[in-house]
Order: sequence, then C-alpha cells, then structure tokens
Amino acid sequence: MTNPGDISILDYTYDLPDNRIALHPLEERDASRLLVYRDGQLQESEFKKLPGFLPERSLLVFNNTRVINARIRFKKTTGATIEIFCLEPVGQISDYASVMSATGSVTWKCLVGGAAKWKEEILEKELIIGDKPVILRAKIQEKITGAYIIGLSWEPAQLSFAEIIEVAGDVPLPPYIKRSAASEDSNRYQTIFAEQEGSVAAPTAGLHFTENIFAALKEKNISKTFVTLHVGAGTFKPVKADTMLDHDMHAEYIDVSAATIQQLIRQEENICAVGTTSLRTLESLYWLGVKAILFPSLTSLDITQWEVYQSPMRDHNFSAATALTGLLSWMEKNGSTSLFTQTQILIAPGYCFRIADMLITNFHQPQSTLLLLVAAAIGSDWKKMYNYALENDFRFLSYGDGNLIFING
Repeated sequence: MTNPGDISILDYTYDLPDNRIALHPLEERDASRLLVYRDGQLQESEFKKLPGFLPERSLLVFNNTRVINARIRFKKTTGATIEIFCLEPVGQISDYASVMSATGSVTWKCLVGGAAKWKEEILEKELIIGDKPVILRAKIQEKITGAYIIGLSWEPAQLSFAEIIEVAGDVPLPPYIKRSAASEDSNRYQTIFAEQEGSVAAPTAGLHFTENIFAALKEKNISKTFVTLHVGAGTFKPVKADTMLDHDMHAEYIDVSAATIQQLIRQEENICAVGTTSLRTLESLYWLGVKAILFPSLTSLDITQWEVYQSPMRDHNFSAATALTGLLSWMEKNGSTSLFTQTQILIAPGYCFRIADMLITNFHQPQSTLLLLVAAAIGSDWKKMYNYALENDFRFLSYGDGNLIFING
C-alpha cells in the first residue's frame, strides 16, 4: 500500500456541465439508472434491478444517519439575513443522541453567511412548536479558521435541540444544487431507513433504495446491516492543495455496534458498502482493529488522515477477521457494546481495501476526495466509467443516478 500524498488532484478532474447535475429527485427512488463496473467492463441497467447484479448471500452495509435541518436563517432588525449552517457539535461527546437531546442550549461549529453584517449582537428567531411560541437565540462565541463557534439557546429551555432545529432550520441541500430547498426535499433528501440524527448531508447512494428493492434482496438471501457515519459538510470541501499531502481531510463521527462487527466477521466475503460513507466506516473499522491489536493499552481509538499509510500500521497485514476480532476484544475490555469515534481516513489511489468488495455510489464531483476513493477502487478505469456516464446522459451528484462497482483486487 503506497502513500497517496504525492497525488495531484488535477489528475482527477473531468468536465461536468451544469445541465448534467440533477437538481431534483426522480418521482420514484428506484427509477434511477444504474451503471455496473466489473473486471473492466461496463453494463447499463436500472437501479431497481440492482439485486440481480449482486452475488447471493452478499451483505449490504448501509449508513442509517439522518440529515438534520442544519441551515438556520435569522433576520436582523435592519432586514439583513444571517445564515448559520451547523456543521458539528463542539467539545467531547459520547454519542450524537445526547447532542440532539440536549435542552436549553448547545454549542456548534458553524459556517455563517453574511457574517460581515453580524457584529456582537444576539440574533433572535421566533418559532412555533406545538402551538406554543419559542425564541431561538444565536451568539458568536469565537471565530476560528474557516468557521465560527456559535452558541444557540432557546426558551422554553425544556425543548430538545432536535425539536428546535427541526422547526428552525431548512434541509441543507449541497452547494451544487442551486435552488432553495422545497417540500419534496424533506422526504427525498433522506433515505427510507434514516434513523440516527446528525448528518448535514445525505448518504446519497442510499436514496435509491425502496421497500421493493429490499424485498428483492431478501429473496436472493442478501442480508443487510447498518452503521452510522454522520456526514459533515467537509465531504463537499474542494481540494485546493497542489498535492494531497497538503489537503486537510475532514473528520467524521462513526457509530458501530458490536453486533454489526460480529456480522462482518461471519460474512468474510461479498461485502458491499452502500455509499462512500459506509465504505469509509468499514475500512476505518479494519484499521481501528489493527490499532487495538498493536496498542492494546489505548483507552480511546480514532483514525487520523495518514496513519494507515505509515509505520507501524502499514507494516501489518492482518486478515479482516483478525483485525475486527481484535477490535471486539478491545471494546469488551473497555466495557463498550458500540464504538463511537472519529475517522479522518483518506482513501485514494495507493490504498488497499481490507473489508469492502463492492461499492454502490453516485457520480461524484471533479477534483473531490470522493472521486479519489472511486479511483482507489478501480484505478484509471474511473475515467472510462465517467466518460461513459457523460456520453450516455446519466444524471450526476446527490440526486443523480447510481453505479455498482466491483472493487479491483
């Protein structure tokens, strides 16, 4: 496995016309088109026919995160609009459920639109929740690199942050969907299995799945399991550095149960990640297991951007079962039935996949870390796949069409 630090993002670009970006979802989730890549060959189909392309007794791994209404607009007394985009909670947290159930006040790292018009005053927004008036307030606590630390508070204080943001905020559509959020987005920018609140962007590969597809998968003895990765706005962060060595990869929270890890150990092969977020979670689990084996005295585990490419981590070639068993042993030793931590893993050409055999995903932006991940899976054939999609009118990005990739060995 070679370190991708010398990669230039300029080698991973293509021309994406605006009219190829899907601005709205299709009427039916599984009506999207599907492009299948296997052994260098491409086959075009429909997403509803996905089960026919998967090996029997495969295991699909879904990200069950739920998108929150992270975009909150305040109106100043002058008439100016200040937009606060909640990125992630500040401080040590043990799980996202406690973050979302917090009452009275929270502190979040945020992007702020119109920040130049916001001085030191406290912003207020009037809401109606359960037929009762609520006052939401926002105050700048600190300016940090590229963002702000914002304190949000509300009255009545007994309401939870989840209740507040559900009413106060809007669906945080990605920046390339150049329109305001509409009523359709409240439902269609969530997967049908969304459960754990915390994401500020959808795990978009999962948007194609329907109960009909789940029924067809079951008929083929294809099982499923769920992990949680709370998608941050960093997933859209453009790579501006000359080489990846100077790019700061975003960190995201993952939450995985011991039962799911046990299921992965039993499966051994034909593991399919539904979305790049699920794939990053799976591969992070492997390296967390390696770390647990090499450093058993650690009381906390996480994955930073480059450590999987460096000694001593890269010097060991444990099987997936060995690494995951090591992780389970570490969790048991530390009295945990689930793993909640952060991963900053960068998957790019030079990376060797340890757990995932297949990937279901959408078509990603040029010069993005998500495109690098696809290139890590199929090498230079990413160009062939994307050129085919462009030449054959596939729809791109979050509301676009999907593809199924059999990861090169």
